[in-house]
Amino acid sequence: MAVPVLAIVGFSNSGKTTLMEKLIQALSAHGLHVCSIKHSHHQPEMDTPGKDSFRHKQAGATGSLLVGPDQLMLVQDALPNKTPQALADTFFPDADLVLVEGYASMPCAKIEVVRGERSMDLRCPTDELLAVATDIKGLDVPVPTLDLNDTQAIAQFILDWLSSYRHPREGGNP
Repeated sequence: MAVPVLAIVGFSNSGKTTLMEKLIQALSAHGLHVCSIKHSHHQPEMDTPGKDSFRHKQAGATGSLLVGPDQLMLVQDALPNKTPQALADTFFPDADLVLVEGYASMPCAKIEVVRGERSMDLRCPTDELLAVATDIKGLDVPVPTLDLNDTQAIAQFILDWLSSYRHPREGGNP
């Protein structure tokens, strides 16, 4: 069975990162093994220039793994159009849930964050959304609206979704 993947999407500065942090805490408190993927349109600094792992990558390694006593870091050449599902299945096969920040244009289940201070518009078509997490009272959308400030209610929505999760290849809904 494929790893359940849920993207938290929205416009820049809508509160995606804050919601992700709160959801990871809330869902982990329910005993879930939660992993995350953050999509960036910019190339972040992945390694420390001059260090051995950086030098290995600069020398032509297509991937480099830096392993410490408690954590590891993988730097690998990105493959174009790698879906969140493919990334989750490859890097987090034992996760109960992979929360993805971003990837608004990629196919996967999505909750969109709409904060009135930022925008009243949706970034994604509603047929791609499971729900909208918003601080706008009475937002008129054809999917469930969740109170952006009620992390527990959003976490419960996700837990309910997970309880019925089956990957499309297995005849269920993503």
